[in-house]
Amino acid sequence: MDNKLENIRHSCSHLMAAAVKELYPKALPTIGPVIENGFYYDFDFVKTKISDQDLIKIEKKMKELLPKWTSFEKVEMSLAEAKKIYKDNPYKLELIKELSEKKEKITFYESGKFLDLCHGGHSENPSKELKHFKLLSIAGAYWRGNEKNKMLTRIYGTCFENKEELENYLKQLKEAKKRDHRILGPKLNLFIIHKDIGRGLPLLTPKGTVIRNEIIKYERELERENGFEEVWTPHIAKSDLYKRTGHWQHYRDVMYEPFGIDNETYVLKPMNCPHHYMIYSSVQRSYKDLPIRLTEPGTCYRYEKSGELGGLIRVRALTVDDSHILMREDQIDQEFDTCIEMVKKMFKAFGLTDFYVRLSLSDPDDNAKYIADPKVWKEAGNKLEKIVKRNKLKYVTIKGEASFYGPKIDFMVKDAIGREWQMSTLQLDLFMAKKLDLIYISENGSKAYPAILHRGLTGSLERTIGILIEQYEANFPTWLSPVQVSILPISEKVKDYSRKVYEKLFKENIRVEFNSDGEPLGAKIRKAQMEKVPYMIIVGEREEKNNKISVRTRSGKDLGQMDLDKFIQNISQEIDEKKIN
Repeated sequence: MDNKLENIRHSCSHLMAAAVKELYPKALPTIGPVIENGFYYDFDFVKTKISDQDLIKIEKKMKELLPKWTSFEKVEMSLAEAKKIYKDNPYKLELIKELSEKKEKITFYESGKFLDLCHGGHSENPSKELKHFKLLSIAGAYWRGNEKNKMLTRIYGTCFENKEELENYLKQLKEAKKRDHRILGPKLNLFIIHKDIGRGLPLLTPKGTVIRNEIIKYERELERENGFEEVWTPHIAKSDLYKRTGHWQHYRDVMYEPFGIDNETYVLKPMNCPHHYMIYSSVQRSYKDLPIRLTEPGTCYRYEKSGELGGLIRVRALTVDDSHILMREDQIDQEFDTCIEMVKKMFKAFGLTDFYVRLSLSDPDDNAKYIADPKVWKEAGNKLEKIVKRNKLKYVTIKGEASFYGPKIDFMVKDAIGREWQMSTLQLDLFMAKKLDLIYISENGSKAYPAILHRGLTGSLERTIGILIEQYEANFPTWLSPVQVSILPISEKVKDYSRKVYEKLFKENIRVEFNSDGEPLGAKIRKAQMEKVPYMIIVGEREEKNNKISVRTRSGKDLGQMDLDKFIQNISQEIDEKKIN
């Protein structure tokens, strides 16, 4: 998002707050930041409740106010003046107190007759630049994201520089609603989130587990071809390990509370890295042994705030298709090239061909977040940029988004309706081996430290499944479909022949179901289509007489009669080649 659009959206959040105050004078505004694709503003409506139906009324008021919003005027105030303005608003008073304690200036911005506490960044000509907005939805949100605080009302909106961009975005939202995995997943019996298990803890059903297993199966094929060795690690570890690695200090806010076992302190693992390092360090390594490529689809546990949870996309239990490659520095280029090719093959199998990478570097001025060694950071960043260029990847450089132990390449993928998702990650770590004394014996017999490549092949498997549900509107490619073929006998007379067809497909490892319900054929076809089954085999007396089958696709295309062996050959090839339907 460029600065101009960000400023327009920030200004629009002010306009929305002004309209709310006009309509609901007792409402208490809190914060209204810009987010990806729009903005929101949180309000305490005190005793009033509003719903999505009220958004039309707020929009109308925004349009009435807008002509008088000709500019934004900055106003600096003393602590006493600011507290006086917000004497009845505890949320703004809390923000003002924090600014004062940090000895930062207390600034307000005024447009029309609306004055709001703000750090700045606004439209230069709001009455002309804020015309193309839309309020989208209402949700609950805890003040400052803390579940111990009061639940506020969050109003989401968006704003664009022109009408066409706004209309295109609204069309995308409409299409996204049709594809929403939070609706399609449970509807198609792929996953559930049950209140008795807990929010952010999805349960994959047998059908959802098929998709997960097929993804892992293909990953294992790629990893076997490229010399990876699979390991398994437990879901807990001593907290001291995470203190040694630095994760405790840098990721404490996403780690669950520690617990005691036999007078020792343990935590649920938030990442797999430290466990893999201990496997590496368990035996003495030589330069001849490197690279060591350890891989695991390991489940990790991270605390996500309730308001940030969303189906499979944002969860508290996530399975990371993780690998850690410990290598000599002269092997870095080859190992990154290999992993990039693996990522490309995964994306091709998923039908996700439009992607670029974010080269995430450190912020030299942030010594709190990053291990302080500017020379090593610069060397690692330059190395990654050369790798990205050599592999001819489209990329953007982002300062300040590296992990605390090294720069990274994040793969940003566009789906079928143009939305961007962050998926695979490759990180270069030149610090952790020294920190943990992970060593190998070099060619001259001296102690040396391996470089480490952290590789998430797709990222989180749960997130990947959610993205694929939305990418295909659950019409998965045949290789990923939980049920690949549905056998639909026309009548009881052909049940035995239909059963033989089923058994032959089953023996060929085709995921097949047999619909023996006594429903009319039309109802059976509709059911299979609603369940997104790629192929339907229709069996009647004519098919039995000719020792054939009739094949129909979920899109409604009639492929006519054919030999069963020919169908098996075709579908097997489609599955093996991971064709996109």
